[in-house]
Amino acid sequence: MGEAQVSLKHLFRVFTKPEHKDSKLAQIEQHLSDNILDFLSQHVVTKKTSLEEIEQDFSDAFVPESPEFVSSHAENLLDKLVAHSVNTYSPTFIGHMTSALPYFHLPLAKLLVGLNQNLVKIETSKAFTPLERQVLGMMHNLVYGQEDSWYQQYLHSARHALGAFGSGGTVANITALWVARNKMLGADKGFAGVAKSGLAAAYRHYDINQMGVMCSRRGHYSLSKAVDVLGIGRDNLITLPCPQQTLPPEQALAEGKRYQEEGNKLLALVGIGGTTETGHVDPLDELADVARELGCWFHVDAAWGGATLFSETYRTRLKGIERADSVTIDAHKQMYVPMGAGMVLFKNPEDANSVRHHAQYILRQGSKDLGATTLEGSRNGMAMMVYSSLHIFGRRGYELLIDESIKKARKFADMIEAHPDFELVTAPTLSILTYRVCPPVIQEKLKTADEGEKNQINHKIDVLVVNVQKLQREAGKSFVSRTRLENPDFNSRPITVFRVVMANPLTTEQDLKNILAEQSKIAHARHLWKELEKSESSLTT
Repeated sequence: MGEAQVSLKHLFRVFTKPEHKDSKLAQIEQHLSDNILDFLSQHVVTKKTSLEEIEQDFSDAFVPESPEFVSSHAENLLDKLVAHSVNTYSPTFIGHMTSALPYFHLPLAKLLVGLNQNLVKIETSKAFTPLERQVLGMMHNLVYGQEDSWYQQYLHSARHALGAFGSGGTVANITALWVARNKMLGADKGFAGVAKSGLAAAYRHYDINQMGVMCSRRGHYSLSKAVDVLGIGRDNLITLPCPQQTLPPEQALAEGKRYQEEGNKLLALVGIGGTTETGHVDPLDELADVARELGCWFHVDAAWGGATLFSETYRTRLKGIERADSVTIDAHKQMYVPMGAGMVLFKNPEDANSVRHHAQYILRQGSKDLGATTLEGSRNGMAMMVYSSLHIFGRRGYELLIDESIKKARKFADMIEAHPDFELVTAPTLSILTYRVCPPVIQEKLKTADEGEKNQINHKIDVLVVNVQKLQREAGKSFVSRTRLENPDFNSRPITVFRVVMANPLTTEQDLKNILAEQSKIAHARHLWKELEKSESSLTT
């Protein structure tokens, strides 16, 4: 059933445009579109199916021997894939940074796939290459704000690059530190540079014991991948404690000096422009001063919070970002672009030349091929999606979305503080906040409890939070995530908290009330809630 003929005629039909609007392929396309719309109107999880059951649908490791009709395959995708996917469009899906997309991206995605441009080379992306350069220029201008004449000089220069596109923040962060490494350990008298001679030879030439990268413990895990890939080593990712969720500049300076006094070299100081766990922003302006004093590269990972720069009201929360040597921004987060649109921007358009590669068959010297300075080779034209979004929304449209998200996060924080069953753990700096379920009697007890009592109580609260989060997720009507945080206002040890991301413009105040009500109902039904309420008397006797 659903097996097609193996013939050139059949395969040729797969590669050609449907003959008329009522053709089979056109009907399939319409059917899939209608089904997606139905799916997006449902809960976070539309079917209660275990992961193990879903795995059974994808357990055959053999390539199918014969072709399958597109119509049959489409139905299989609807039954096996779409039906069990997570509805990230749902207004009650507020646990992660992946959110609803504007509907115009669906037809634009058809254009992107249909053209199938490869941004590695001008010969496969003649118009897309200038477009991508313009998008990088727009985003560079948003961060660094150079004069128009400056952009006219560098925007389409074959010898310069204002940044690089990649599949996401991880590739962007790796690219930033790759450029920093190659620039710091570049060619010198008697040394060809790290790119040619390798890290060991570079350390010998520059008399370096080890090279490190410094950030707070809220730094994204991609930084750990970066030091691994670049040969610096995970032990040389220096993560400093941040009990108030941001990196203290004086601590960074002291630790950086200590590290370098031991014969090491600090490659980069990384400031976070919106941490993934709490949305906090490091004191970027002060960290820029620290980086200058330590003589290292200053990178800002603003994958999440970079879009805040669109807002005239809140852009000052990223004050100092314009002093960074490089900045990471993910358009597939608060710019509402499909997955796969990460960018790194370089303040100095010369810097990307430290990683420039050439290959006679594809990346010839002097060409404007974007693949010469990107970590990835073949890439699709996701810059088109960013380009379209920048035009369709405009700065003022993005400003409205950003302002509303922050306003909504504040409103939810107020709702949490007003609810007797919950307590706010970290208030929103941007549009992420954390909180936990905690009986009123225990909230009072924790104010006077000693360290040992706090640890006992917080352990029980941690278990309750995990239970509530899992049961709410399994119910499928809404979703919040959870994480572990250090917060000295609550405990000397990390505590488990709910994490909420206010990104979906469709989320209403009523949705938020319903989410809290559901969590409260689940918590009260747990025996752990009753145990906690008894904790005060048991701890005082």
